[in-house]
Amino acid sequence: MLTQIRRARAAGSGTGRVPRTAAASAAALALLSPLGAAGPASAAGPEAPAADAAVQVNTQAALGHLPDTARGVNAAVWDSHMNDPEVADLMKAADVGAMRYPGGSYADIYHWQTHTAPGGYVAPGTGFDAFMGTVSATGAQPILIADYGSGTPEEAADWVRYANITKKYGARYWEIGNEIYGNGHYGSGWEHDDHADKSPGEYARQVRAYAEAMKAVDPTVRIGAVLTTPGYWPDGVVAEGDPGDWNNTVLSQVADVIDFVSVHWYAGGSDTTAEDATAALAGLPGELREVRRQIDRYAGADSPRIGIALTEVNTNTGGARLTARPNGLFAADAFMTALENGVFTVDWWNTHNGVDRITTVDGETDYGDMGMLSSGGCSDDVCEPAPNTPFHPYYGMKMTSELGTAGDTLVAADSSARDIAAHAVQRRDGRLSVLLVNRNPDAARTVDLSYDGFTPSGTAPEVSRYAPGDGDVTAVTGDGASASRVTVPAQGMLALTLTPRAGTGPAASAAQAPGTPLLEAVTDTTARLSWQGSQGAARYLVQAREGTHTWLVGEATGTSVTLRNLPPGSTHTVNVLAADAAGRLSAPSAPLTFTTGTPADAACAVTYHPDTSWGNGFVATVTVRNLADTPITGWTVDWDWPSDGQSVSSGWNAGFHQSGRHVRVTAPEGAGPLAPDGGSAASFGFVGANDGPNPQPTVIRLNGTVCSGG
Repeated sequence: MLTQIRRARAAGSGTGRVPRTAAASAAALALLSPLGAAGPASAAGPEAPAADAAVQVNTQAALGHLPDTARGVNAAVWDSHMNDPEVADLMKAADVGAMRYPGGSYADIYHWQTHTAPGGYVAPGTGFDAFMGTVSATGAQPILIADYGSGTPEEAADWVRYANITKKYGARYWEIGNEIYGNGHYGSGWEHDDHADKSPGEYARQVRAYAEAMKAVDPTVRIGAVLTTPGYWPDGVVAEGDPGDWNNTVLSQVADVIDFVSVHWYAGGSDTTAEDATAALAGLPGELREVRRQIDRYAGADSPRIGIALTEVNTNTGGARLTARPNGLFAADAFMTALENGVFTVDWWNTHNGVDRITTVDGETDYGDMGMLSSGGCSDDVCEPAPNTPFHPYYGMKMTSELGTAGDTLVAADSSARDIAAHAVQRRDGRLSVLLVNRNPDAARTVDLSYDGFTPSGTAPEVSRYAPGDGDVTAVTGDGASASRVTVPAQGMLALTLTPRAGTGPAASAAQAPGTPLLEAVTDTTARLSWQGSQGAARYLVQAREGTHTWLVGEATGTSVTLRNLPPGSTHTVNVLAADAAGRLSAPSAPLTFTTGTPADAACAVTYHPDTSWGNGFVATVTVRNLADTPITGWTVDWDWPSDGQSVSSGWNAGFHQSGRHVRVTAPEGAGPLAPDGGSAASFGFVGANDGPNPQPTVIRLNGTVCSGG
């Protein structure tokens, strides 16, 4: 039991050391997970055939909590079926919690008072009050886009007044414009913007004006600013006259007045296949981490207050491969992946969108429609099914609602097979729900399940399925699934809900879950954390997490701890658990991710300067100085890229070699020594490539010594 773990050194505080070896990590994890088990041992008998995949779930590795806005959809004023009664019924059945209005780029030409969009079509019956009727019938919340492109702060403030003062709708979330970075400032323009100055600096100034006007009417509204998605154009591009790229310029000026940021994510263009989309989805966690790093950079300690909204998502930007079954699998995987990586809403584009290019996918007609529901349109002699008939992405979203509701805890799950995706949620009543997605179009897959921090009872799990032959999400409890092994149909999804063995799990602990840890101070090797205490806690344990693996790094009887012996420039994700007097663990807190710095008194100093960027490539200059009291002859400079997609393509004034993420730069032939005490500098440059986000290295070394700066 947990009583085996050493007590904190001092009452009311604590310290921790990061395990330095895999063996130490495993030992700490074993101590931290006394209740982890895959269930009771089976009786001796014939050995079962090997499974196709293994899925590991760790309920002590919390990824966050399901928000009430988790599942969302977009709604557009040009959609004549937007407010059909069937829409609210279907969205309520899928536990949709957010509905975004008035529809993508239309937001920047739409005037709510007159219900007009000059230059665009507005369908009858799609006004704001009618939309709010659908929102109310669904049990959702609106996400409203204030007109930036052709509107004013005063117009937006009047909308807030009408919505929340006159009508008392309680609309919380308000974005300022749609994809404003697409206003032509970077050369390509699709977003309407009447401002003479189309720069990110002007957008930031206007966001401040909008926020001031709107919050003067209702101080409780939450204001969102538009950002580019890291790794997607025009991320990283610095236009002439701008101090930085879009995100850095905007955040540097608005971090103190906004409450969330809005980003869009599409896996690819019109020719994107299911395999392409799956590969792209693997990069989404890193892209969302970079958004959070950017917010951290400018909001500092206030960063946790600023949320991330993924307000448009789909497999591709339109044309084909959108309504067939693979996109339903993608939808389930995309919703859960985004929620597991810190967003508070995932809003599918679109509710209805309209028929486009007709193709055949795995023997099934694909209507090229980005909507979750059919619009009933035709392309030549091929017609969609009746309006509001759900397409597969709707059922993918609906399958995620089988996992839990607002307030339940997202926990880490990992699959050994590329064609099996796994996601898990621990419910507040102690039950555990696991979603398995089989992307294989040809074969069912047998999956073995194991658990850390959770012991299933002997009761058969509740099982829901959406697979070929199912007309809806279907209950199939008692169909041979067990807590330890299930078979997922080809191109199918299963959601299992398991009950814990009596007397185990967080429900058996007298301690409640602690508050989310906060970073009070960080150096190059230490981090001081604090958290809100919980009822029934005798002590607290701080664990680090990587994937589904967790290990103990600190403990305290109070509500703070200092972690020591952390490597400079290293990133860590931690949770806090409470133990009651009997050593039984609570549910984990939500996670905190932080990065250590570099030493202020290092024997060398470095600057890493991004000179220019064009979305998937960049130029950077690195300058190093020797601050020691002896000269250095024959220098080498090393760093590790934070992201897999980063690389050096070519360079000058040095030799370059890259292996994996590691880069080594060597002094050019004939280079002189680096003088002591910063008396001289070595400077070199390179052209880099980035397939995805392009964060800067957190640590750079000169001849193996960690330098200050970066």
